[in-house]
Amino acid sequence: MRSPQIKRIAFAKKMALAKRFGHRSQQLSFGFWGVRQRFGLLFLFLISALLVAAFLTGKSRGPKEDVNFGVNSDSDKATVKEKRPGDQNHGQCDVFSGRWVFDNISYPIYSERNCSFMSDQLACAKWGRSDLKYQNWRWQPHRCSLPRFNATAMLERLRGKRMVFVGDSLNRGQWVSMVCLLDSGIEPNHKSMHSNGSLMVFTAKEYNATVEFYWAPLLVESNSDDPVNHRLPDRIVRVESMEKHAQHWSGAEFLIFNSYLWWRRPKMKVLWGSFGSSDAVYEEIEMIRVFRMTLETWAKWVVSHEDPLKTKFFFVGVSPTHFSSDEWGEKQGGNCYNETEPIRDERYWGEGSDKRMIDAMDQVIAGMREKGVSVSFLNITQLSEYRKDGHPSIYRKQWEPLKPEQLADPASYADCIHWCLPGVPDTWNELLYASLFSHQ
Repeated sequence: MRSPQIKRIAFAKKMALAKRFGHRSQQLSFGFWGVRQRFGLLFLFLISALLVAAFLTGKSRGPKEDVNFGVNSDSDKATVKEKRPGDQNHGQCDVFSGRWVFDNISYPIYSERNCSFMSDQLACAKWGRSDLKYQNWRWQPHRCSLPRFNATAMLERLRGKRMVFVGDSLNRGQWVSMVCLLDSGIEPNHKSMHSNGSLMVFTAKEYNATVEFYWAPLLVESNSDDPVNHRLPDRIVRVESMEKHAQHWSGAEFLIFNSYLWWRRPKMKVLWGSFGSSDAVYEEIEMIRVFRMTLETWAKWVVSHEDPLKTKFFFVGVSPTHFSSDEWGEKQGGNCYNETEPIRDERYWGEGSDKRMIDAMDQVIAGMREKGVSVSFLNITQLSEYRKDGHPSIYRKQWEPLKPEQLADPASYADCIHWCLPGVPDTWNELLYASLFSHQ
């Protein structure tokens, strides 16, 4: 047996070894934990830095939009918040406020030459215009983007339905634009065009759909209702007569109205009674009063006779003219002739666009909404104001032989009212398209 002293010595050695190795183990343990701690702090620092960067990037991009005026990747439906008469903007996208961006990759959407039903009044390249940049401008709203026009999606939306444009030659130009936009999506033997008096009808046979134009330049019955012989010295309207025209477009699923060009004079003659009646009374009244009376007659008819659950209603605003080059800062005496670039000043407003008439449209449409009929107002004026380059000018079919003095001064017969196609009216139809799909 070991003596007590030997046991004590052995125990003391064990304790010393345990203390030495235990201390080393403790050092190893704390060292390993220190490395883990340093990696953890580094990881937290990186996560924090990423979060701060994301926040700053989000701020630099501006506030989040209330509107996504674009096409969903899974469908052609666009989510749109339109600006309606009487609405406040409240940070949402106003699709009518923006700028023109040159885009010769995506535009034009169709070819003038390949459109089967192009109008000679609007086919500017055919009639000699060589600068074709007017075809390459894309409308870019400030806070969102328009969905690209999809002919197939539009035709599906029109399947089994009627779309009717009602109004003057500017609305006819928008109708031609719509026909050209759809034309490429239809086989040649599956489409047709025919006219009957004031009504022109494009038919997409496979879709059992029609896109029509009805000539009614003053909306109500007038002495300018003949689609060919309507250039008369006096404009006479029956402000209470809508049925003559309405019977041709009533009941259509999509109705697009306009009326402006034929009102541009200080006074209009109003007929109380019927044309040809011996007891008819004629009264000359200030134009703006007659225009408002006409809009109220139109509104009353739509509210009383049309089904807002079946029909979508649109009213196209004032299409501007460009007859005075001094208005956009050039020398006096010029007009849209030889203009090849848009106006860049977003504050520009030409004298030919009567704000009183736009206000009248706003007020009448707002009154209709109060009665349960929603009319989408396509407020095209400002965006079209910039496009002094977009008119046919001298590059269109002339319906009468030009005189020698006109040939000597091309600006004297320049058309600064209508629009070349492809061109500005295609944008009007892109706005119409976006509105239709947002309400689907």
